[in-house]
Amino acid sequence: MTVYWINAGFLGALLAVALACSLGMRKREAWSHSISLHALLFAAITGFLLLLNRTIDQIAAAEKFTAIKPDIIDDITLVAIGLTAMQQSFRLINRLTADQVTKGSDKTSATSIARILKMAIVLLLLLLFGEHLGLSLSGLMAFGGFGGIAIGIAGRDVLSNMFSGVMLYFDRPFRLGDWIRSPDRDIEGTVEEIGWRMTRITTFDKRPLYVPNSVFSSISVENPGQMRNRRIDTTIGLRYEDADKIAAVVADIRAMLHQSEHIDLNQTLLVYFNDFADSSLNIMVYCFTKTTRWAEWLAIQQDVYLKIVDIVHAHGADFAFPSQTVYLEKDG
Repeated sequence: MTVYWINAGFLGALLAVALACSLGMRKREAWSHSISLHALLFAAITGFLLLLNRTIDQIAAAEKFTAIKPDIIDDITLVAIGLTAMQQSFRLINRLTADQVTKGSDKTSATSIARILKMAIVLLLLLLFGEHLGLSLSGLMAFGGFGGIAIGIAGRDVLSNMFSGVMLYFDRPFRLGDWIRSPDRDIEGTVEEIGWRMTRITTFDKRPLYVPNSVFSSISVENPGQMRNRRIDTTIGLRYEDADKIAAVVADIRAMLHQSEHIDLNQTLLVYFNDFADSSLNIMVYCFTKTTRWAEWLAIQQDVYLKIVDIVHAHGADFAFPSQTVYLEKDG
């Protein structure tokens, strides 16, 4: 009877250590990223499970319980230890991944590395505990050899999507948070997640769009999120009666763009009178802003347009609109 009380004391102590570690990681974010604290929590839970297993075996032997078989208890204990190891490892990987993203690391790389580590942990646990649970390594390899062909045929699309997901990581046509669109398909939105099988995109009307990864290997994808500049491209139409003011207007617009701190002068900048239209004399304005943010670009473009209006009016000119001149001939 004394042995049972000793075991109960140790079980209580191990449970208290596990609870203390778990509560500490919840209250302090720095502790949740500690590998040693996760290892201590795993050791406490493992010790608790092993000691509980031993206590159950002792009670079953002393009371001669034939319904409780030691082998079943051992298997349950091993499964519980394996699941605990996997849970703690996954929690630690998730927290370290979030910490790296917060520090400025690439979210796509961090997420992909986390998934590879999780897969490696699952395979390692299968190798460590598979033999004890009756899963022989040779049997798994044989299944992989013979059954793998059938699985490959049946899950051809799944495997294609998985390999395409890996290639998306290495080729990097886009990353998490990028705005992408495809001229070949009706795909446009912000990349929210690149999974093993499909990529989740949030469209601009806030609807989730799930695209299989294999689709990206057969379509062209535009990535405006990786632009280095945004373009301002417009045509200004002045009246034909303002033909003598065209040169001065063009010169002032060009000077205004050169003086703007928002226009990238290292890129192409063109301001030319370039067309005799039906109702207007057209001036082409073509330049690039330094920013790639859409809202900032719209504000800069608006400022440029308003300054062009002021320049045109300052020269006594005005903008043309579609018009026709009708000549009437008198009878007789």
